[in-house]
Amino acid sequence: MLARRHVGLDAIRAAAERIQPHVLRTPMVQSASLTERTGVPVHLKLESHQRTGAFKLRGATNAMLMLPADQHAHGVVAASTGNHGRALAYAARSVGAKATICMSALVPDNKVAEVRRLGADVRIVGRSQDEAQVEVDRLVAEEGMIMVPPFDHADVIAGQGTIGLEMIDDLPEVETVLVQVSGGGLASGIAAAIKALIPAARIIGLTMDRGAAMKRSIEAGRPVPVDEYPSLADSLGGGIGLDNRLTFSMCAALLDDIVLVTEHEIAEGIRHGYREEREVLEGAGAIGIAAILAGKVALAGPTVVLLSGRNIDMIRHRHIINGWDVEDAP
Repeated sequence: MLARRHVGLDAIRAAAERIQPHVLRTPMVQSASLTERTGVPVHLKLESHQRTGAFKLRGATNAMLMLPADQHAHGVVAASTGNHGRALAYAARSVGAKATICMSALVPDNKVAEVRRLGADVRIVGRSQDEAQVEVDRLVAEEGMIMVPPFDHADVIAGQGTIGLEMIDDLPEVETVLVQVSGGGLASGIAAAIKALIPAARIIGLTMDRGAAMKRSIEAGRPVPVDEYPSLADSLGGGIGLDNRLTFSMCAALLDDIVLVTEHEIAEGIRHGYREEREVLEGAGAIGIAAILAGKVALAGPTVVLLSGRNIDMIRHRHIINGWDVEDAP
């Protein structure tokens, strides 16, 4: 199955060359605090410094550049928990195409506002990613728009996989990578790149314990539906799609484990990121730090923690770093 449903190293390398003029090559720095805590070198891949504040720009840009120019007039459409919508709006605007982004009512207002600021048409539909996807499917069928999915798309996966190439360039001796898992585009792309070049490296997926779609699907042996709940790691919400073509099989084959992190642990990750690393992080971006602080991952050898995004509402961020309980923070 994997041989038929796999985005490989050649596609990721081609994506890296294609998107290079359009995205930032983000820095990687060693964390003194986490290195001291764990006893192994821990490095932070600062994808939160990407132009749209999150890793999603890589996949969205690669997908837009692969789209024939004569299709731009149809407009592109996607369901999003926020960061993919922002990235697709940015990438579409850069080539003169119109983007429509469908999001559920659970997407934070600050992320909705940024998508609108970039010129996209925003549609708020239901209270789940699956409900938003229904509107996407309607726009494709009735108005001829081109769908650019947030994760289960070969060009999107290849774009996200370019992060893995940069990790290896900066830390060739890497032994463990901590990466966020939601729909699996990021995790499968990074894992495909790193496992192809360093087969012994461990790729540990991380997600919140509220609606862990990929973990539950892998345990069931097939994509399964999950309920969605409000979370500090809002960008990790949503299912993987019952007709998933790529990311389910890739994550099942390439990830060594998927670890669940609680809301309180994510809040501690955000606090640590700000106080010790001087980084503003959204919940998903801080989940790798959270897992280390909670003792949920055993590290052996040089480790890379992906800080995937920083697009958090700053009022909420201020409340969290000042110690408010996560249930009370606005």
